[in-house]
Amino acid sequence: MSSLTDRYLAATLGSVPAHRRAEIAPELRASIEDAVDDRVGAGEDRSTAEREVLTDLGNPQLLAARYTGQRLQLIGPAYYLAWWNLLRTLLAYVPALVGTVVGLVHLVDGDGFGAIGPAIGTALSVAVHVAFWVTLVFAIWERTGDARHLPRWSLDDLPEATTERQITLSDTVAAVVVLLFTVGVAFFPTQQLRFGDGEQLAIVDPALWGFWLPVLLAVVVAMIVFELVKYRVGHWTWGMVVVNAVLGVAFAVPVIWLLLTEQLLNPELVARFEWLREGDNLGTVTVITVVSIVAITIWDVADSVLKARRWPR
Repeated sequence: MSSLTDRYLAATLGSVPAHRRAEIAPELRASIEDAVDDRVGAGEDRSTAEREVLTDLGNPQLLAARYTGQRLQLIGPAYYLAWWNLLRTLLAYVPALVGTVVGLVHLVDGDGFGAIGPAIGTALSVAVHVAFWVTLVFAIWERTGDARHLPRWSLDDLPEATTERQITLSDTVAAVVVLLFTVGVAFFPTQQLRFGDGEQLAIVDPALWGFWLPVLLAVVVAMIVFELVKYRVGHWTWGMVVVNAVLGVAFAVPVIWLLLTEQLLNPELVARFEWLREGDNLGTVTVITVVSIVAITIWDVADSVLKARRWPR
């Protein structure tokens, strides 16, 4: 055999434990030689036959894995469902919970909108850590443990029938967390931004506490209560669709009106950001915000309508 076969054997045996190489090497070499001889006997050129045989054998690392029974997946089928179910559960709650706590701590410290960055950053960091460590533990467990020790499935593990519940606990928790964060950013008494000269300015115009902010705060509190009622009922009804639409409009319309009339943000805060005062930058930011609010409100109402229609009567 040529150096091509020698190179292939070296690449294959390099991925095989040392104590197995003496056993595998002669067997593999003989197999290659026999296959090449068969092709030559059929009329092929020896060099071409050798290349075809080695090509058919495939990647040397894959061949070595077949010889040694090595797993070429991070999480195999025996452990996959246990890994996925645990990871999905943790990611549904832990990052949002930790991010919310961090955001509220920054709000208490008076960071105002500045609390959003650390909250999101912390949530993403926690999600990455959860995914990494859970996957690492299962990867090690699969290679050192026994699948017989995995929890066994039983009929008691069957989920509730869709005719019994449509609104899940995870949906409710996520919605309440978002609403609480909204309360923290927009209505928290100490919401303000700090500047390098030590000055602290409220984000929302303090004059709105005379009427609009208490009204909007009451709407958000009503939304939180509504989320809890939704979970208790367990599915969408047409009455709940109407309430959801009314609450969404009750929040969106005043906020949009305050934005368009430049009453929502603290004028002193706007004055501190020079880029907002340049050209029509403030108007552009307002339009983008208004369009986002309208889109979110319409999507939320449409989603509730679709879910109410799907619910069996």
